[in-house]
Amino acid sequence: MLTTMRPAVAAFTDTYLPTVNGVTYTIRSWRDRWQGDGGRMDVVYPRSSHAPENGEYPVKSVPFPFYDSYRVGAPQVPDAVTDVDLVHAHTAFALGLAGLRLARRIDVPLVATYHTPTGEYTEYLTDVDRVAGALTRFTESYERWYFDRSDLVIVPSEPARDHLVDEVGVTTPVRVVSNGVDVERFRPVDGAEFRDRYDLDGTVIGYTGRHGYEKRLHDLIDAAADVDATVVFGGDGPAREDLEARAERVDADVRFLGFLDREEMPAFYSALDVFAFPSPVETQGLVALEAYACGTPVVGADSGALSQTIDDGTTGYHFETGNVDDFAAKLRQALDERDRLSENCLDRRDRISVDRSVSDLETVYEELLPIAAV
Repeated sequence: MLTTMRPAVAAFTDTYLPTVNGVTYTIRSWRDRWQGDGGRMDVVYPRSSHAPENGEYPVKSVPFPFYDSYRVGAPQVPDAVTDVDLVHAHTAFALGLAGLRLARRIDVPLVATYHTPTGEYTEYLTDVDRVAGALTRFTESYERWYFDRSDLVIVPSEPARDHLVDEVGVTTPVRVVSNGVDVERFRPVDGAEFRDRYDLDGTVIGYTGRHGYEKRLHDLIDAAADVDATVVFGGDGPAREDLEARAERVDADVRFLGFLDREEMPAFYSALDVFAFPSPVETQGLVALEAYACGTPVVGADSGALSQTIDDGTTGYHFETGNVDDFAAKLRQALDERDRLSENCLDRRDRISVDRSVSDLETVYEELLPIAAV
């Protein structure tokens, strides 16, 4: 009898454990599901303090001077991954080039995922607008060059696809595959113990993730002054010091919890009344999906992927990017309608699950490389 076998995949990424972000979480959760069902998905990543497990291959790396916790890996191809059926690059840069070279050398398909709008991060390299603009144009030109040399590009949302096709100008076919959420882990739990541990009372609004300037987290601090609630930030990043200074100047209860253990996250989301997400540059907004899975509605910027990830009036509300008054008003509205919005969020658990995403991923792979064996 013929049975379909999953192709062996080599995933190349410029960011991996111990750094916790949407890219590393997606790669790890996809790999766990892929291998849990008998497949093979190796990961090639910049060497770090993470102790490699079976099938994980670190390469030489150096610190990236402009961004803490980020390392630049040498574009090397470990010998152990040269017998794969397909290469999946989660970056267009250093290790993405290694993936491209491997795919061409062994003549297998190259799938590339567009995780991050690279041009939005040029401010970390320079604060001169003219130079930043030139860097943005260069990175988009380079991304267009790279993605047009892949066989298929994956994006996590339709707005990300539109940006890549209409603005960057990529001509390679682009498919939407959601990053997905582990709904077995992210589910409603009792948040009382989390609240007790961090001394949180009453109404609580929160955000977790990287504290980057491009995410406009200062808008949440400013909006907090007009909302009767405690605002908590989980995570860390280059903007944290400035955010803490801004919070001291605002008449609001704003607290910074720092990095939270991954095991704490369901309790964090469940302890919130509303999740706030002011970032206008998301390609999907994975933390918004995690909040939904825990039954927590989201108020976010009506920009980027959040314009689609948030179903306005159903799972939360949009606000006009940069409009603090509108942000505060939508936070108050979501708090007033919390119970209704929460039920709607929970109704979407199945459609945002990582199992569904990996099933879609398998379909994409098999369209490029159908494999059957006895």
